[in-house]
Amino acid sequence: MPGALETLWDHYTWVLESGDPRTDAWILVYSPLPVILLLLLYLLLVLVGPRAMSQRPPLELTGALATYNLGLVLLSGYIFYQFLTVSLLADYSYFCQPVDYSQNELSMRMARVCWWCFFSKAVELLDTVFLVLRKKQEQLTFLHVYHHGTMLLNWWAGVKYVPGGQAFFVGMLNSLVHVFMYLYYGLASLGPRARPYLWWKRHLTILQLGQFVAIAAHASYNLFAECSFPDGFNLAVLLYSLSLIVLFLNFYRQTYLRGRRKKRL
Repeated sequence: MPGALETLWDHYTWVLESGDPRTDAWILVYSPLPVILLLLLYLLLVLVGPRAMSQRPPLELTGALATYNLGLVLLSGYIFYQFLTVSLLADYSYFCQPVDYSQNELSMRMARVCWWCFFSKAVELLDTVFLVLRKKQEQLTFLHVYHHGTMLLNWWAGVKYVPGGQAFFVGMLNSLVHVFMYLYYGLASLGPRARPYLWWKRHLTILQLGQFVAIAAHASYNLFAECSFPDGFNLAVLLYSLSLIVLFLNFYRQTYLRGRRKKRL
């Protein structure tokens, strides 16, 4: 057992020390333990929250939801703008872009926007808090929990080890999609009066699927191209994107195609 503990400690030390030293001092980056603790608390909320709310009336939270979603529209828009601007100023390749680990202004700016993208994933865990408080348990699906939880962990690894390079493409697409996604959620939080403006939910799902297909294709290309961005990260991005494609296709089928068939019957 002492040998096993020593090996475990050696692995943990490697995780801490092998990251990008430029980002180590940033909030939630140096050690995985705070992020893992946050994920455990998140899963506890998913398990216990609905039971705690079962004997309580649902909270409306209209104002809080509208403010929260508008805030995420603005944050996602800022992140997209930064990814796009820095990639253009630094003449990034959209096919193969290694990480620039230097201290120059543009590489640090790219690393910072990667951190903001990671931070936004921590903020987005509040999506689930609002669902629990509003007693929307039917929306606490495996897709919802898996997507929110794993995004946080994935972006932690990105900021810790590869804050830039090919990661910018993932963050740029994802933040753009989130502008539209949280705009939709913000309108939906206003209740029945906003219903005429929510006709584009299906198109939003297609947009989400499109980003995962693009990210999977991008990662696949870089697995076979001669690019110095780590293949391990490209493979992880590819497999993760494929898992989301499967889950979102199932959501699309359940939400749009099955409902249409029932109406015909």
